[in-house]
Amino acid sequence: MMASKGLPIVSLAVLGCLILLFSSSTVTAQEECEVCVGFLTRLSESLTADEKNTPAKIETRLKELCKTTKSRENRFCYYIGGLEESATGILGEISRPLSWSMPTSKICEKLKKMDSQICELRYEKQIDLNKVDLKKLKVRDLKKILSDWDETCEDCLEKSDYIRFIEKLKPKYVKSEL
Repeated sequence: MMASKGLPIVSLAVLGCLILLFSSSTVTAQEECEVCVGFLTRLSESLTADEKNTPAKIETRLKELCKTTKSRENRFCYYIGGLEESATGILGEISRPLSWSMPTSKICEKLKKMDSQICELRYEKQIDLNKVDLKKLKVRDLKKILSDWDETCEDCLEKSDYIRFIEKLKPKYVKSEL
């Protein structure tokens, strides 16, 4: 008799654990494939109504968008075949589901099954130039700042040269808060 009273409590606890497990897995799908989801969401939002229903037009737009990418998104484009130098191509696995209005997180989950590297990509942390002390950054980070700005410093040989150059360009690229 007592076992039957405890059974509903145990089954509710198990049910609660299952709900938590499944709800947390949907959150991690977007975080796990952040570059994929971010890039495909941006692609989807840039498509016109005419393009959204045609896989061939989606692939054309995807290749155009891939030409303008940098860093992690460029690597993503390489993996899916959106760049001319890509070794493989799985654009159809993106364009068809997008034409069906499948959520980008679901498309990325399917791509992960084909190539796990796609979901291993992470966006780089953005440096807040209003708060950071440039002297404490590595030269690699200073070069990345310039690269993000599409600037190159031909005369920079030392860290102090990069810092001076960034400080000179800062008003052009960094919006200061009032």
